[in-house]
Amino acid sequence: MAEKCGSEKASSSSPNLICPLCLDIFVEATILTSCGHTFCRRCLKKYDLTHQDLDHMVCPLCREITKLSANRVDDLRLNVSINGCVDDYHAKCGGMNAVLEMCQKCTACKSLKDAVSFCLTCHCYMCDKCLHSHQQLTMFFDGHEIVSMDDVIEGKVSIGHLFEKCSIHKQENKDMFCEDCKVHVCQKCVLVGHRAHEIKNQVDFEQELRRKVTDLAQRCADKKAELEKNIQNIEIQRHEVHTAVQTLLDDVKQAYNIKAKELEENLRNLTEQINALEHSFDDELDVLKSKDRQRIKSICSSVTLVDNDRLGHLETDTLSAHVLLCEELDAMLKEVTDHTSAEAIKKKAHEKRFKLADDTQLDLGSISGSDPKMEVIQYIDLRGVMFGMARYSHSTVAIGYGWNAQGIDIIDSNGGKQRYSNILSFNDMNCYDLNLQRDGAFCVSTGSTAYIYSRLGCRKATIHVRNNGNALRVNSGSTDEIIITNYGKQVYIYDPTGSTLKHTVQTKHDTRQASTTRTGLIVTSSCDADPSVVTVYDRDGNAGESLQAPKDVYPFATVDEQDRVYVASVDTKNNSVVIRLYDLDGLNLKERVEFNALNMTLVWNWCYLVSLSQDMLAFACYKKLYFIKVSL
Repeated sequence: MAEKCGSEKASSSSPNLICPLCLDIFVEATILTSCGHTFCRRCLKKYDLTHQDLDHMVCPLCREITKLSANRVDDLRLNVSINGCVDDYHAKCGGMNAVLEMCQKCTACKSLKDAVSFCLTCHCYMCDKCLHSHQQLTMFFDGHEIVSMDDVIEGKVSIGHLFEKCSIHKQENKDMFCEDCKVHVCQKCVLVGHRAHEIKNQVDFEQELRRKVTDLAQRCADKKAELEKNIQNIEIQRHEVHTAVQTLLDDVKQAYNIKAKELEENLRNLTEQINALEHSFDDELDVLKSKDRQRIKSICSSVTLVDNDRLGHLETDTLSAHVLLCEELDAMLKEVTDHTSAEAIKKKAHEKRFKLADDTQLDLGSISGSDPKMEVIQYIDLRGVMFGMARYSHSTVAIGYGWNAQGIDIIDSNGGKQRYSNILSFNDMNCYDLNLQRDGAFCVSTGSTAYIYSRLGCRKATIHVRNNGNALRVNSGSTDEIIITNYGKQVYIYDPTGSTLKHTVQTKHDTRQASTTRTGLIVTSSCDADPSVVTVYDRDGNAGESLQAPKDVYPFATVDEQDRVYVASVDTKNNSVVIRLYDLDGLNLKERVEFNALNMTLVWNWCYLVSLSQDMLAFACYKKLYFIKVSL
């Protein structure tokens, strides 16, 4: 089999040995196990660099999902058959660059001799005998323009675009491209079998794709420069943060010199607090810097795959792969660059103050910042009753509507609204709850069933859970696990694809909402059930002490990106909401701050609290949405 493959390849440029991504002969041909499509191992590694946060790989050709192990692409199986054909091909053709080293054969006769010239008029290669005939038979070939193959090879002369001959109409060039069938055709084929299809001139089609790739490459360079500039700005803010911290330290030391030596222990404690502040600010800045670097890495890896000099003549699979790669890269380039977080961290550092103790205390003083507080910075009327809410970005939420106003809205903290249109079926769908995964996929509850849709709108999975007559509630963890509750005493945890139930955690109380921490703990809220409690569980069902709300007060909890827990206690009778911040202490919640009560319009008992960023919450009830600024 290998000998046959190699023989065929030696005589033609069969696409069977061409990688759809790099458009070159396979190097370490590797199989994606879910669909069987084959690519170079190095190409798969470049593609995987843009999806390091996923535990699977999406095939660039068919979008099937292949699970990855700890070693990712290195553990995928080699395609022994294809690699054997490649070895035979190289052995027969004389090396890895055989495609470029092969001598062009005469196309003017059947001798298959090496071509010595090319006729620009006839558009064919000629051996020495055909060249002699061209020169002697002036009646037929007078005025024909002939160039030598040496000039063609050295690049002194361009012979233009050569088209493949049609296999049906032998004399016709396949110089057209059918958009409907994704194949190259001649003009006669268009009239016979593709009359009503969308047809493009092949040269125009390839130039259009080249322009698109060139534009993406330029935008990648611009985005990279923007992100690198943002990283430099982060370092500038870091210097100011360090300056502010050093000022605090100097103030503390000055107070120490004024007071007695017995305050040395107090000095050490204060210094530790300041160092902890510095490390905290450094960690926050490093997170911002790491995110920008990862985006640069992803963009560079994607553009390497997309910007390929061998895009000249695309077949169906190759076309599909590169179109999808271009779409993914285009989506990455549209992501908004965070220009404000570093300045916000600097502001927090400057707000810290050293408060000197009075003379009645044998104490240096304390480190303080602004008093913890929260305020509503934006109030928005919704077009219908809110049934579900999810974080969409650091300043944007997705609102799901049920029977009264179907579909999903995307609303930002400045009051901007738009219907979510990537998935058209959402417009007439009852959306009782929803959650956005990190790859852009949506998990949506329509009542008794949950569906997972890709970023491009394709349904990827269906999840059925017994719902006791109530709508399913969905959430996700830091690893994109799907968390589902059904108003019973269970929490169901599925893998990111929705195909595998990984855990079922038994709870002590009826559970309406659930969130997970980065360490895998589950924070549950019974909301308007009786009793109204918030409880933390591990994956084995072990529980901490529940926080129980007073009568007629309903708790709604959310977990932020630092694993801090916010609990909103909703009092519908008094139209007030009190939000408290808790730290996790094992499986228990330790209260850190009780914020000032917020006056809100509360019509019913079903609410939603979502953490958008370190200093932004979103709260929704009935037809009202509030964006809340948090200052610690």
